[in-house]
Amino acid sequence: MAIRKPRIINARPILRRSSSSAANVPKGNFAVYVGDQEKKRFVIPIAFLNQPSFQDLLSQSEEKFGFQHPMGGLTIPCSEELFIDLTSRLGGF
Repeated sequence: MAIRKPRIINARPILRRSSSSAANVPKGNFAVYVGDQEKKRFVIPIAFLNQPSFQDLLSQSEEKFGFQHPMGGLTIPCSEELFIDLTSRLGGF
Protein backbone atom coordinates (compact mmCIF):
# COMPACT_ATOMS: atom_id res chain seq x y z
CA MET A 1 0.00 0.00 0.00
CA ALA A 2 1.61 3.24 -1.13
CA ILE A 3 1.24 6.60 0.57
CA ARG A 4 0.44 9.44 -1.80
CA LYS A 5 1.52 12.98 -1.07
CA PRO A 6 -0.75 15.82 -2.20
CA ARG A 7 0.55 17.67 -5.25
CA ILE A 8 -0.57 19.92 -8.04
CA ILE A 9 -2.52 17.75 -10.44
CA ASN A 10 -1.25 19.63 -13.46
CA ALA A 11 1.27 22.46 -13.25
CA ARG A 12 0.08 23.74 -16.62
CA PRO A 13 -3.30 25.46 -16.72
CA ILE A 14 -6.35 23.67 -18.01
CA LEU A 15 -7.47 25.78 -20.92
CA ARG A 16 -11.08 24.60 -21.15
CA ARG A 17 -13.45 26.99 -19.42
CA SER A 18 -16.93 25.59 -19.49
CA SER A 19 -19.72 25.35 -16.96
CA SER A 20 -19.24 21.57 -16.83
CA SER A 21 -15.61 21.93 -15.73
CA ALA A 22 -16.50 20.90 -12.16
CA ALA A 23 -16.78 17.34 -13.48
CA ASN A 24 -13.09 17.53 -14.48
CA VAL A 25 -11.91 18.07 -10.88
CA PRO A 26 -10.79 14.83 -9.16
CA LYS A 27 -12.09 14.02 -5.70
CA GLY A 28 -10.03 15.73 -2.99
CA ASN A 29 -9.12 18.69 -5.24
CA PHE A 30 -10.60 22.00 -6.28
CA ALA A 31 -10.19 24.47 -9.11
CA VAL A 32 -8.91 28.03 -8.80
CA TYR A 33 -8.41 30.79 -11.35
CA VAL A 34 -5.07 32.60 -11.21
CA GLY A 35 -3.51 35.51 -13.06
CA ASP A 36 -3.21 39.26 -13.18
CA GLN A 37 -4.85 39.89 -16.56
CA GLU A 38 -5.73 36.57 -18.17
CA LYS A 39 -7.03 34.05 -15.64
CA LYS A 40 -5.86 30.45 -15.95
CA ARG A 41 -7.43 27.47 -14.22
CA PHE A 42 -5.48 25.18 -11.90
CA VAL A 43 -6.61 22.08 -10.02
CA ILE A 44 -5.00 21.76 -6.59
CA PRO A 45 -5.42 19.52 -3.51
CA ILE A 46 -7.89 20.52 -0.81
CA ALA A 47 -5.07 19.93 1.72
CA PHE A 48 -3.57 23.28 0.62
CA LEU A 49 -6.42 25.03 2.45
CA ASN A 50 -4.71 24.23 5.78
CA GLN A 51 -1.41 25.87 4.81
CA PRO A 52 -0.79 29.42 6.17
CA SER A 53 0.80 30.68 2.95
CA PHE A 54 -2.21 29.53 0.92
CA GLN A 55 -4.57 31.02 3.51
CA ASP A 56 -2.82 34.36 2.92
CA LEU A 57 -3.74 34.11 -0.77
CA LEU A 58 -7.33 33.32 0.20
CA SER A 59 -7.43 36.41 2.43
CA GLN A 60 -6.17 38.56 -0.46
CA SER A 61 -8.87 37.05 -2.65
CA GLU A 62 -11.53 37.83 -0.06
CA GLU A 63 -10.32 41.44 0.24
CA LYS A 64 -10.30 41.99 -3.51
CA PHE A 65 -13.39 40.06 -4.63
CA GLY A 66 -15.48 39.28 -1.55
CA PHE A 67 -17.82 36.52 -2.64
CA GLN A 68 -18.33 37.88 -6.17
CA HIS A 69 -15.59 36.18 -8.17
CA PRO A 70 -15.44 37.25 -11.84
CA MET A 71 -14.75 33.74 -13.18
CA GLY A 72 -17.60 32.13 -11.24
CA GLY A 73 -15.09 30.13 -9.20
CA LEU A 74 -12.42 30.96 -6.66
CA THR A 75 -10.10 33.60 -8.14
CA ILE A 76 -6.63 34.15 -6.66
CA PRO A 77 -5.29 37.70 -7.26
CA CYS A 78 -1.61 36.98 -7.92
CA SER A 79 0.66 36.27 -10.84
CA GLU A 80 0.72 32.82 -12.35
CA GLU A 81 4.46 32.52 -11.60
CA LEU A 82 3.97 33.33 -7.91
CA PHE A 83 1.13 30.83 -7.63
CA ILE A 84 3.15 28.04 -9.27
CA ASP A 85 6.11 28.80 -7.00
CA LEU A 86 3.94 28.72 -3.87
CA THR A 87 2.07 25.54 -4.77
CA SER A 88 5.26 23.73 -5.78
CA ARG A 89 6.68 24.48 -2.32
CA LEU A 90 3.46 23.31 -0.67
CA GLY A 91 3.53 20.04 -2.62
CA GLY A 92 6.14 18.61 -0.24
CA PHE A 93 4.56 19.52 3.10
